[in-house]
Amino acid sequence: MSSYVSPRRAPHGEWAYLSRKERDLAYNNTAAVQNAAQIQAARSAASAQFRATRPGKLDLPYGSSERQKWDLFPAAEPTSPCLVFIHGGYWQRGARDMVSVLAEGVRPLGWSAAFIGYDLTPNVTLAELVAQIHAGLDWLGQNGPDFGIAGPIIVAGHSAGGHLAALSLSNPHVAAGLAISGVFELGPLRDTPLNDALRLTDEEVETLSPLRLPVVNKPLGIAYGTVELPALLEDSRRLHARRANAHAPGPLIPVVGADHFTILDELQKPDGLLTRAVLDLQRYM
Repeated sequence: MSSYVSPRRAPHGEWAYLSRKERDLAYNNTAAVQNAAQIQAARSAASAQFRATRPGKLDLPYGSSERQKWDLFPAAEPTSPCLVFIHGGYWQRGARDMVSVLAEGVRPLGWSAAFIGYDLTPNVTLAELVAQIHAGLDWLGQNGPDFGIAGPIIVAGHSAGGHLAALSLSNPHVAAGLAISGVFELGPLRDTPLNDALRLTDEEVETLSPLRLPVVNKPLGIAYGTVELPALLEDSRRLHARRANAHAPGPLIPVVGADHFTILDELQKPDGLLTRAVLDLQRYM
């Protein structure tokens, strides 16, 4: 039986009254989902099988480090839309090759799929990590046609990748985005063990929190599982409300019954809720 106890809700202004343990639990997705490790291991194994059996352009460098690489899975038609996926892991773990199987959602529908890698904290700062994502998107926009990807780029990301997807919306090569289960206000993370690797500065909190930045008027879907941690639900709802108040396009997508890890099942299936949401973003473009 799991020893996990759900943290109390901590509305804006009450964070200071939580204990350090409660603050840790507020963002601890693996503690909240009892079989998180098994779900992630199964997805990683399926991704290895996908990479071994599907034609793709793998390990294409866009920067100087080992992790700054692309895996591209071009569609038959180069001008088809391309779903770029940014993996999660709280900016300090995870890898692009652990989620390749998510291409199974859009590929049968005639889309390209691409997976970007990036360096992790504490080896780089979060600001440097975000800059790498933008550099990778610039590379794809400029060099993608050479590898069969010349259509509009829609960026999706999960967890930390959801945060990075939201920040990617400002990139000139990005047409739309889907932020899944993201953290959009970084300030509270400084009071959790996550900051041991992140080492967030005041400037990073101010300039890398989507909830503090000017709204980008491009389509952005914001998705969350209805049984996720309250902090993630509230961030998603607040970001959508902020964008809606600025008349920026894009839906709020609650995935009923999904937790932080099972929510990606809806992107892996061609008829999944999140796959349909990605396709639907085109009507806003």
